[in-house]
Amino acid sequence: MIQFQNVSKQYSPDAMALRDISLTVEKGELVFLAGPSGAGKSTLLKMIAAMERPSSGQLIVNGQDIGRIKPAGVPFLRRNLGLIFQQQRLLTDRSILANVMMPLLVTGASRAQAETRARAALDKVGLLDRATAQPLALSGGEQQRVSIARAIVNRPQIILADEPTANLDRASANRVLDALKAFHSVGVTCLISSHDEQMLDAAARVIHLDHGQLVDGSGVAAGAQQGEAA
Repeated sequence: MIQFQNVSKQYSPDAMALRDISLTVEKGELVFLAGPSGAGKSTLLKMIAAMERPSSGQLIVNGQDIGRIKPAGVPFLRRNLGLIFQQQRLLTDRSILANVMMPLLVTGASRAQAETRARAALDKVGLLDRATAQPLALSGGEQQRVSIARAIVNRPQIILADEPTANLDRASANRVLDALKAFHSVGVTCLISSHDEQMLDAAARVIHLDHGQLVDGSGVAAGAQQGEAA
């Protein structure tokens, strides 16, 4: 479903965000991205969503080459993606329900259809009873669960979540993670970046990044040991 082949991303001669990344994510996997701030986790997720393009190498998402996709094709790519990024805040001038309806209205759904699906999405994250509330009336954990509802309302094949539990208390973080795991359990592919050691300890697959490179669990750059042996 997602394949990086020797992908690098360089913003300037002194800023290499990702370096020679090769990895594959299969359909239905739940994958965590780990690494310190600046490791390249956010850049990797943004490239999958075509918010960034590779400087070199090839990235294939659902059969589409991200480096070659035309601007007109990006909205169609993203219809199959649920995006949970820290900079994508809820709109505070409208209700929770209206926030979750928005992705459907943008793609041409009727208001009745959008409201029905938005209510179902809020129900899945346990917030249907807060549908008429304004975002600022919710806790940080509740706002993050609304972001998840908004991300999955279009029934995506892939969810990309960038630090979805950052700055949340443990109980709120667990509820957010439980919501993401529920979507994974019905076949949605999930990539989640996190600093949360408790979350990572329970993960089946963790991809470690450091300074834009893949590293193994000990912090050694992938391929470094083989290179030294050669």
